[in-house]
Amino acid sequence: MNQLKVTSSGADHGTYASYITGFILSILLTIIPYYIVVYTDISAGVKTLSIILLALAQLFVQLVFFLHLNTRSEKGWNFLSFIFTMLVVIILIGGSLWIMYHLRVNMML
Repeated sequence: MNQLKVTSSGADHGTYASYITGFILSILLTIIPYYIVVYTDISAGVKTLSIILLALAQLFVQLVFFLHLNTRSEKGWNFLSFIFTMLVVIILIGGSLWIMYHLRVNMML
């Protein structure tokens, strides 16, 4: 008789503690930029840089704690497909900005 073979997809599911940790970090990384913008009196450049850095930290927290993106699951293919997707998105956004910039420059008389 053939037995049903159960195989693991390799996906790493989070624990309750990891979800709580991710949630708390997400809340903090949302409140801190709001506080910086509303209640601090620093230059616009420093505010912008701090918001960008905290947004990148927020992205990292979301990817690791909620999307479970790591190099272990499915022999690293999840991570590789994410890197490829980000590369395509960066090329599309960068190319679009480059085209729009050159259109603006060339259309100015």
